[in-house]
Amino acid sequence: MISALNRLVDLVEEHLADELDVHGLAMRLGTTEYHLRRMFSSLAGMPLSEYVRRRRMTVAAADVVRGEDDLLSIAVRHGYGSAEAFGRAFRAVHGSGPGDVRRDGGPLRTQAQLRFRLTVEGNTPMDTRLVDRSAFRLVGHATRVPLIHHGVNPHIQRHITALPRKEHLRLKALGDTEPGGLLQVCDDLDPDAAEGSELTYLHGVAVRRDTPVPGDLDAIEVPPGMWAVFRTAGPHPQALQTTWAATAAEWFPSNPWRLRPGPSIVTILEHADDFSTATCELWLPVEPA
Repeated sequence: MISALNRLVDLVEEHLADELDVHGLAMRLGTTEYHLRRMFSSLAGMPLSEYVRRRRMTVAAADVVRGEDDLLSIAVRHGYGSAEAFGRAFRAVHGSGPGDVRRDGGPLRTQAQLRFRLTVEGNTPMDTRLVDRSAFRLVGHATRVPLIHHGVNPHIQRHITALPRKEHLRLKALGDTEPGGLLQVCDDLDPDAAEGSELTYLHGVAVRRDTPVPGDLDAIEVPPGMWAVFRTAGPHPQALQTTWAATAAEWFPSNPWRLRPGPSIVTILEHADDFSTATCELWLPVEPA
């Protein structure tokens, strides 16, 4: 996977002004675009699209400062149809327009070319098991929320606390298969996992395919497949988020599995009264790499 990510970085450099064929590259490397994008965003700390935009504007800034060509020629060279569109993209990265930078020499915000390296430190314990599951359903109350990488997501928190206690009890009584208990489900996540991008969040339980479900509940159909289950314990949600990040940095590069499209599921096995600490399981859908 590390070599695949570095090949992707090389492809970005070769086609800075063009549309990237990430799907084609993934197929040639024997992986999937979904997994490649998810691993890139997890390890780079930014979506692939954001990295491309920063690199494109870093290279373009050198042309602007040199002053050998007019701004329209530079815009076209870097894949923009007009000086105005180029100017907006340039300002979004550097904080100043290309005309100002040409005159003043800056300010500029440079994005260096990334290079991925695997450092096996084992500093994050990975208590993991693999589960082969038949098809099941996730049922409960769903809403659309923005993705937040660190700390408590207030949108999810409001969604959960708005449900009356009796509804939590009703859901818990309905669950009849693994993962057990009340679940935190994230689905329809953008492969780039960009901060602020929308996803579907469902607060609910797992049920068998043939379990009758009340009509007022939302449902996500989950096909059969393999799951990697990571057990976490400690400060909540920090321990869970640290383990989630470590799956990309340590577990997937070291194991013959890759992410497949599907919901990610968190079940809280036990917790302090104030939820300051918790023991959880993180379920991620996987397939052989």
